[in-house]
Amino acid sequence: MDKHYLFFVSLTYSYSILRPLQEEIWRRGDNVAWFIEPPCENWLTEREKQLETIQEVFDYNPIAVFSPGNWVFDFFPGIKVEVFHGYAMRKRVERIDDHFTIRGWYDIYCTQGKSSTPYFKELEKKHGFFKVYETGWCKVDAFFNGSSYTIGENDHPTILYSPTFSKGISSASYLFGTIKQLAENKSWNWIITFHPKLDDAELIQKYKELSETRSNVVFNRSNDGLNTFRKADVMLCDSSSIIVEFMLLEKPVVTFRNTHPGNYLLNVLDENDIEAAIEKAISRPKELMDNIHAYTMCHEAHRDGHNSVRVLDAVDDFILNYKGKIKNKPLNLIRRIKIRFKARYYRW
Repeated sequence: MDKHYLFFVSLTYSYSILRPLQEEIWRRGDNVAWFIEPPCENWLTEREKQLETIQEVFDYNPIAVFSPGNWVFDFFPGIKVEVFHGYAMRKRVERIDDHFTIRGWYDIYCTQGKSSTPYFKELEKKHGFFKVYETGWCKVDAFFNGSSYTIGENDHPTILYSPTFSKGISSASYLFGTIKQLAENKSWNWIITFHPKLDDAELIQKYKELSETRSNVVFNRSNDGLNTFRKADVMLCDSSSIIVEFMLLEKPVVTFRNTHPGNYLLNVLDENDIEAAIEKAISRPKELMDNIHAYTMCHEAHRDGHNSVRVLDAVDDFILNYKGKIKNKPLNLIRRIKIRFKARYYRW
């Protein structure tokens, strides 16, 4: 009998994360459906199955629900699997990365490598109500499937600007003037994308208008992952975890006031230094590229294109060996009540 899986989507970045997993589910001859939490945009294709109501989810009866976000409807049937929306990367000096916050929703955490697994294993021992499997990140299966990348093949260098949304860290408001000036004075192409949580309407409109007046600037409200990365030679960013994803393609990143700079980045503190840093990144100095490779191996050591295979195998292992046999998840009473009001579902 074929298995039913469910994808729980609350932000648009989920599509590029979950689609490699969907391909593996289909390859196995099993079924997968999507539940899209409003107001997230619906980017599904005709081939993809959507469940639009809670009752449809119960009728579908998935054995596992996969979520790249920080929460999931606990009342949905099936074990809850956290596949993450990025790599563990501290944005603020004074805080532990939110990547490691345990909120009591999940049965399984699918970690990515040395930067996440050891700490999650400690949390597994501490809490006891979930299991940790190092699978690699399902999103990057397509990064390592043998496809060719357009590194240095553009007529003019293409710069991807993709800032984080976090207030006090995001460079989006600081760098508009710099990017506008570089777009006017340099023969570079620009792709500008924003995190779904960056919701400053006035700022978004400014970048959108820049793209409408400059033929070498493209503005897309959201980043489409690998499809976007392949078009760029260099990324300009700040302290977003998307930096690691881009560097997995062996492409350099210039950062503005990164909170944890390292020798794998070209970090600048003054916007006037951005142009020179991008010029250096375009030249791809060997030492920088070697440092990039070493750094990304710490985050993602699984580069065989089979991370999604390991994620589904982890689900099977948990159901066989741990479901109903480990400590119960915490009651989370207040959070559960809030989620039921949000979903207009009032059963317990």
